[in-house]
Amino acid sequence: MNEAHRRIWLCADDYGISPGVNRAIRDLIGRGRLNATSVMTVGPAISRDEAAELRKVAADSPRCAIGLHVTLTAPFRPLTMHFRPNDGGMFPPFPKLLRAALLRRLDPEIIHAEVMVQLAAFGELFGQVPDFVDGHQHAQLYPQVSDGFLAAVKQSAPSAWVRQGGRNAPLAQRLTAPKALLLDLLSAQFRSRARRADLTFNPAFAGAYDFNRTSDFGTLMHGFLDGLPEHGLVMCHPGFVDDVLVELDPLTVQREREHAYLSGEDFPKLLAAHAVRLD
Repeated sequence: MNEAHRRIWLCADDYGISPGVNRAIRDLIGRGRLNATSVMTVGPAISRDEAAELRKVAADSPRCAIGLHVTLTAPFRPLTMHFRPNDGGMFPPFPKLLRAALLRRLDPEIIHAEVMVQLAAFGELFGQVPDFVDGHQHAQLYPQVSDGFLAAVKQSAPSAWVRQGGRNAPLAQRLTAPKALLLDLLSAQFRSRARRADLTFNPAFAGAYDFNRTSDFGTLMHGFLDGLPEHGLVMCHPGFVDDVLVELDPLTVQREREHAYLSGEDFPKLLAAHAVRLD
């Protein structure tokens, strides 16, 4: 490898949320356009067959990590019977979970139990521990949630790295994006807890943007890669829209835009311009 090039992680979240998302992620891995994906073991589109298809395409890739996408928010349902708080048998919506976490009204032991079961479900599907562990809607970063999350990873997958959401950007740039600034603040505490647990994590993070706005993903990706250090991580959400996805998640058409860009001819040129490699 050219020493001037940085190797980064480009991670597609939400494998298991719908068949269309699964197909899009496998397509990009097969093209060498992704080198990581995280799996929702509570998703409706995860099964032994879907896991086997992912393992197969990842095995043919020079460098592809498969992680667990710990899910603790609606509209998904917990795998443990006594998860609290819940909303009609589902996890709470993420604003409710975040608010309870900030007010320290959660029980880390309940979080720990749920994450342990999701880790076990991943092991049953893939026959191994995850290469890394992250969280849907960044829930792993929330106060109290992070306590149970990190304890479970340390107990069941101590060799896995965990995902933090802090950026490697000047303060003035951070202040222009409130959502990313919140991730920076939560991630600072998360990194401290991960260090105490002797767990490794990605040195920097990018990929957060306002999914409600029509954005040019190529322009966004240019900003994500700018200044990202070696082993930094870019989160993405490629997918093909199907009925299952529409029922579960408001992020639909933008997933197809991400897939179109990542599978197109401009993306490798952007990687080369930024001296970045995925292999």
